[in-house]
Amino acid sequence: MYSILIADDEKEACEGITKRIDWEKIGYKVAGSAENGIDALEMAEKLHPDVLMTDIKMPYLNGLELCERLRKKMPSMKFIIFSGFDDFKFAQEAIKLNVAEYILKPVDPEGLTATLKKIKCQLDREISEKCDVELLRKTYEQSLPIMRQQFFVGLIEGNIPKSQMLSQAKTFHADTNADGWAVALMRADPPADGSSSFSGREELIPISVKEILDGILQSNAKNRFVDFIHFDAVVVIAVFHGEKSIMMMCNMMNEACESVGRILKLKAMAGVSTIKNDICQLRSSYQEASGALEYSAIMGGGKAIYIQDMEPHTPLKAPIGSEEVQAVVNAIKIGDTEQLKKKIDAVFSRQKDIFPTVGQYKIFLMELIASVLKVLSTYDIREEEIFSADFSEMIEKFHTPDEMKQWCMKVCFKINSEIVSKRVNNTKLMAQNAEKYIQENYANPDLSVDSLCLYLHVSPTYFSTVFKRETGKSFVSYLTDLRLQHAVDLLNTTEDKTYIIARKVGYFEPNYFSYVFKKKYGISPSRYRRGTVNENAETFPT
Repeated sequence: MYSILIADDEKEACEGITKRIDWEKIGYKVAGSAENGIDALEMAEKLHPDVLMTDIKMPYLNGLELCERLRKKMPSMKFIIFSGFDDFKFAQEAIKLNVAEYILKPVDPEGLTATLKKIKCQLDREISEKCDVELLRKTYEQSLPIMRQQFFVGLIEGNIPKSQMLSQAKTFHADTNADGWAVALMRADPPADGSSSFSGREELIPISVKEILDGILQSNAKNRFVDFIHFDAVVVIAVFHGEKSIMMMCNMMNEACESVGRILKLKAMAGVSTIKNDICQLRSSYQEASGALEYSAIMGGGKAIYIQDMEPHTPLKAPIGSEEVQAVVNAIKIGDTEQLKKKIDAVFSRQKDIFPTVGQYKIFLMELIASVLKVLSTYDIREEEIFSADFSEMIEKFHTPDEMKQWCMKVCFKINSEIVSKRVNNTKLMAQNAEKYIQENYANPDLSVDSLCLYLHVSPTYFSTVFKRETGKSFVSYLTDLRLQHAVDLLNTTEDKTYIIARKVGYFEPNYFSYVFKKKYGISPSRYRRGTVNENAETFPT
């Protein structure tokens, strides 16, 4: 079942199309409908429909502009434009935007059904190509030459001396003069119950993930990318020229996670590093991206994590001795005390069969605590806040493994508590800074999540989650409410015309301002000023 979004400012026409098509029979479900271009844009960004069907003449944002914006963000989406105008210029513009069909009104249900069936066949074919096992194997064989891949693997692992790297960079098309470099990692895991279509052929999962990621990366013309499979993940190296915005990379990795989930029915996770100024720092970027990937996995996957959102002071990661120790570190970073207790119990239970003496237990405990303490610098926590004395001296006083475990547990609980406290404080502060910025810039019609996140230096996904949790509203709802509050004040206290007030509160298009005002309060701005109240309005400004 493919999802479709219908946009038409004529409500009757929209309802007519919805009712006269047997959507389920031809393999579609209607995800929603919108009465203007801006609402359609917001709904499409939220719902990610497979097909958008829009009238060409739409308020606030016409159908062609709507398709152009969405094509940049969701290149795999199919577009159908219908119009009451048999205008060759419109048709030309539609062709440039790779619109699937240009249909004249009134819409013929039989003709539209045939068009939708044709688009469904195209979508089926595209998804089949992405999931076809033999095609994936062939794509893998025709991927980047092995020498070039080995070169970039050597860069992220830090195994290539600088002199050799500089001499080989031109051969392997590595631009050493770029303004910045960053690394992202993406992985998709099959379901634990073995229900995946890749069951028994899990080695093909990274290839399919790379195919989807390639399509998204190719849609970005501003930056160059190198992507390849490394172990069970896809590594993306971004090369920045001019403007260096990590938000672009975070957005693309998020879109890739969503596409993998929708197309392959697999849980995807991704991690994004900070931007480095030197190609020789790619090893550090790779370590950061690996850490961010760990966070994404711990948090359930399905989205990309930017390392600086989670670790404001990212250190170079040192290798961890065992999976159990890493599990403890992860539980300290993200987890409750119950999860943390289970991980520590598991580590100590395993050591009983390995270390028969108290002395060996002490050595193990020191190594465990050393691994745990690497977390402190990440969150700017001082050792004095955790220990009252040198921890190595304290360990010497223990006589039994039980004493060591209880002490270790107290230390880990304390670090976990400090991290939770700092994270809560940081998210509250970020939300407060965001609110202040919005209140100071609400009159700017170009104010958006992306521009706000550039100011705050956080990724849009992380910001949206935190802001909604802290304020109880999405960014759009918060901004709209604030703008309308100020609009009400101006209507009450000034003689300004409605279009002047619209611009003062951030709406460049006066008609859209009236539409938003009436949608919230049930009455137009001009009628509100005249004191004509709509008795059916759920809320009304005072």
